[in-house]
Amino acid sequence: MIVAVGTSNPVKVKAVENVFSKFFRVTVVMRRVTPKAPPQPIGLDATIEGAISRARGALDADPNAEFGVGIEAGIIPIPQTLSGYMDQQFAAVVDRSGRVTLGGGPSFEYPRFLVNRVLDERIEVNKVMAELTGEPFLGHKEGAIGYFSKGALNRTTLTEFAVLMALIPRLNEDLYFGKS
Repeated sequence: MIVAVGTSNPVKVKAVENVFSKFFRVTVVMRRVTPKAPPQPIGLDATIEGAISRARGALDADPNAEFGVGIEAGIIPIPQTLSGYMDQQFAAVVDRSGRVTLGGGPSFEYPRFLVNRVLDERIEVNKVMAELTGEPFLGHKEGAIGYFSKGALNRTTLTEFAVLMALIPRLNEDLYFGKS
């Protein structure tokens, strides 16, 4: 089975490969796509739309792929948080019939100053994190979660959760697609 991932980020590709290979004999390929989401999605709708458009774009870019996968991290408004927002990744898996399944990963909160800069200046989290850490490609390595969790969790593992959640209906097709 070939799975196309709509990204240029090797961390996302590795996460998809790690999850899909638990259940299938798979070849995972990276496909650069132009998502319909803004560079820094804010809100649930924009984040999920970004994941779906990446998945569809990946599937369209590879005629041999059985599935397209898109992963998007966004800043989601969450009541009762220190900053009012949390970071959460969503994964979308799209098949050739057009069926979409979604999954969300764990969410975590950024410091208020970071959220304020992203919202006020309309810049990406990656830019603020590069300034904070001195690492311009943190998102292609351990990610912000690696930095803030002091290495207890990295971006690959964080992304795997969202991908696995998006696969659950496909692993149980009779329950999700066979019954009304």
